[in-house]
Amino acid sequence: MSGTRDRGARWQRYWDKHSRTYDKQMQFMDRTVFGDSRQWACSRATGDVLEVAVGTGLNFPVYPDDINLTGIDLSEDMLDIARTRAAELGRSVTLMQGNAHTLPFDAAMFDTVVCTLGLCAIPDLDAAVNEMHRVLRPDGRLILVDHVESSSPLARVVQRGLEVVTVPLAGEHFLRRPRNHLDSAGFVIEDVQRFKIGLVERLIARKTVKA
Repeated sequence: MSGTRDRGARWQRYWDKHSRTYDKQMQFMDRTVFGDSRQWACSRATGDVLEVAVGTGLNFPVYPDDINLTGIDLSEDMLDIARTRAAELGRSVTLMQGNAHTLPFDAAMFDTVVCTLGLCAIPDLDAAVNEMHRVLRPDGRLILVDHVESSSPLARVVQRGLEVVTVPLAGEHFLRRPRNHLDSAGFVIEDVQRFKIGLVERLIARKTVKA
């Protein structure tokens, strides 16, 4: 556990340091790789919404006007930018610094949980998914977008090479596939889309309630 905390602190410093260049990098990736995935994900959010790994708030402009939005992120410097963005948009957002492994919310608080391009860099994927399930209301929806393990063998070789650098540096994984962790957490997948030689996957899953 102490090793996880140490890595989390190191990666928190990394994201704080890179907060000022994050928007430019992600806007390029949105244009060239992810396409309309932010709009796809956020337009489907309803009710009380939690965005995990909210970052600098790049999703804020594409959420529906009638939701009640809360965002959490590990990096306080990212959140400072998100607060400015929310104010400029005139959008009311509750923003909190925190860890996706232990979300600071009671159970069954949200109708929708959104995470776009965040699970690739959260140290314990299963812990984060279990926490997302916990804070969702019965029948609530989880909406995910991420870069994942490619369906192309050649691309997977490149991804393995990238991870040699990106995992120690920023905790960013390229060979993860969050959908494979959802069933054991108590989700039923309702919609999956995958494109760009399988590099991008976006999905909607619903929280099941055990009898």
